[in-house]
Amino acid sequence: MADRTIQDADGSIQGGDGDGGVNGIRTFPFPIELSVGGVGMQVGPMGPHRTWHADAPLHRVHRIDFHVVMLFDKGPVRHMIDFAEYEAYAGDVLWIRPGQVHRFSKFSGYRGTVLTMQPGFLPRATVEATGLYRYDLPPLLHPDAAQLAGLGAALAQLRREYKDTTTLPLSLHTAVLRHSLTAFLLRLAHLAASSQEAARGQADTTFTLFRDAVEKDFATNHSVSAYADALGYSRRTLVRAVRAATGETPKGFIDKRVVLEAKRLLAHTDLPIGRVGAAIGFPDAANFSKFFQLHVGQTPVAFRTELR
Repeated sequence: MADRTIQDADGSIQGGDGDGGVNGIRTFPFPIELSVGGVGMQVGPMGPHRTWHADAPLHRVHRIDFHVVMLFDKGPVRHMIDFAEYEAYAGDVLWIRPGQVHRFSKFSGYRGTVLTMQPGFLPRATVEATGLYRYDLPPLLHPDAAQLAGLGAALAQLRREYKDTTTLPLSLHTAVLRHSLTAFLLRLAHLAASSQEAARGQADTTFTLFRDAVEKDFATNHSVSAYADALGYSRRTLVRAVRAATGETPKGFIDKRVVLEAKRLLAHTDLPIGRVGAAIGFPDAANFSKFFQLHVGQTPVAFRTELR
């Protein structure tokens, strides 16, 4: 089943009391008070009345600082992630990572199991092994029958351990949850990396280093040559690696990340257009507007107005 990715043009701004987040975007923290025993994760059935915070309707665009994994029993379900809309069916998985913006569909019936996890709940070695912060991987995953059976069994075991708060003291209960969660996430990470594009990108060290450097410095560095110099590669080597992993040029990869952050700021803050541009490396507002219009097809003002 092919992914359906549709540019989103009907968002609205979330309310609520989330904290400031990066660049002034209001970000909702993990709702630790809603988890059993106050542990750094939750797992349970999806339902129409789930929310992170009482005054933050999920059908409004919002940003979270924790992981969300949804395994669907029914579909189709339309869900917006980072201004693209995905359509999921029974057996599909959606993986939303910290810092990504998303919105639940008002008109889709969400049925299945949802897992949320607080950053820091798992040790660093597990985080690296499971690729928890691989933002280049697609959020919508299509497991085959064997993969789905494995994921379902691991998730069912995790749900049983999560609900069992009487067999073990809290410290051991939490340790068992971490091990069960790791088992599930290792399966999920293998699924995410098994597509041809993801596996190719993960195997290429040059692209991996470039991708991580862009994620760290895109707000201040838009120069392919500067990234190549910092990483110790020739520009030609970098071009070959990025093309092989993504089909794009390094400049196109950088620009796409900058545009995404501009969209996030325009959607989630009331910053003046000039300050939005400055936050992503355009001290001149006119240059930012030209850049944005070139890549999005409309001005920053028009994009923000459409979302409001």
